[in-house]
Amino acid sequence: MLNKNVTEFTEALASKSAVPGGGGASALVGAIGIALGDMVGELTVGKKKYADVEEDVRALMVRAQELRVKLLTCVDKDARGFEPLSRAYGIPKDDPTRDEVMEKCLRDAAAAPLEILDLSCEAIELQREFADKGSVLAISDAATGVVFSLSAMCGAAVNVKVNTRSMKDRDYAEKINAHVDAQMAKYRPIAEKVYQDVYGRFC
Repeated sequence: MLNKNVTEFTEALASKSAVPGGGGASALVGAIGIALGDMVGELTVGKKKYADVEEDVRALMVRAQELRVKLLTCVDKDARGFEPLSRAYGIPKDDPTRDEVMEKCLRDAAAAPLEILDLSCEAIELQREFADKGSVLAISDAATGVVFSLSAMCGAAVNVKVNTRSMKDRDYAEKINAHVDAQMAKYRPIAEKVYQDVYGRFC
């Protein structure tokens, strides 16, 4: 998926092909979001006005670059995780191996969105610091970045749950669901506050 240009990727996304889907799209949006945070850092370091936070901002930039790469990797991870599941749905319901195959495929399909969710939560934490410490000239980019990170988190969450819903192992499914719910409850308000704080400066 990462070898496609933007036009090709969005055309594939708009098609009836099983991949890319919501998980891969969330990963890409998340990567774009944290790239915007990194840009805020680039526009901050080296400026005398921000000398007292430069070391902090440089550390944020290093982590932002790592997150961007990981999120981009998740675009392909999501495709690899979902393709076997899309084929497994075609197994006849009277096939004695169907339940076992489906369970494994559902777990695999949930793995990449779960990773995207956690990476996006970490990105939201970074975005908050970029908004607090970054150049005021780039503050709108910090707000845009945190909204993209929030969107990636929300998209990933629903793509986890669409898989856990069908799992036979309900203990495992509910454990994953609880983690998703906890992350959403913690980080959604953070992201919304960062955005509203920045948005409020222009009102």
